Amino acid sequence: MKRKEFIRQLLRCVDARDAGTFLAFLSNDVTFRFGNSEAVRGKAEVHTVVDLFFQSIRSLRHDILEQWEQGDASICHGLVTYTRVDSSTLTVPFANIFNFKDELISEYYIFADVSELHKAPQLAHPTK
Repeated sequence: MKRKEFIRQLLRCVDARDAGTFLAFLSNDVTFRFGNSEAVRGKAEVHTVVDLFFQSIRSLRHDILEQWEQGDASICHGLVTYTRVDSSTLTVPFANIFNFKDELISEYYIFADVSELHKAPQLAHPTK
């Protein structure tokens, strides 16, 4: 399978919030970092981090705008829309960098500003 399709399948799995199947795309010794969080290593740690994140939201959807490949690295960017547990949404740009080893992802870096994702929604103030 070509890497572009591999990444699209990976993100469909993420959008389905399927942490178990997600792991099949990763090498056993994968390094994973989401935004400004500390990097975690190994499938078990990645599963824990990803599963906790999936539980903190109602859903998410990636829309890939562009993808590039260079050697063992692939990059994609686009928009990701998160649906919070209260059904409000947040759409932000993202960029992911994937490094491959033996046709699996050995390094996975997510760049997205999700600082607003878990903030309490702002209530509208009536005008006077």
